[in-house]
Amino acid sequence: MLSRISPGSIPDELYFLCMLHNIGATAPEKSLTLEEISRWTVMKSEKVEENLKKLMEGNHVESSLISGVVRYFLTVDGIRKVLSMYS
Repeated sequence: MLSRISPGSIPDELYFLCMLHNIGATAPEKSLTLEEISRWTVMKSEKVEENLKKLMEGNHVESSLISGVVRYFLTVDGIRKVLSMYS
């Protein structure tokens, strides 16, 4: 069950992926800035950037430029990855 997942029990980027899902960054219109993600996940910006980079390489996260600000959200593949942890 996902409620038993904690930092250290799974790879950082997978935990981070679950956090993005839980805070609702699941579509371009619900995307969040690096600073917002850092606050929600209680992670330093550098660690957030590192995790975002890994997840973007795996096609689990995308970024968009909205009003000159980069925002991040889960892709369909990212959402599927999180949901597959429930089964």
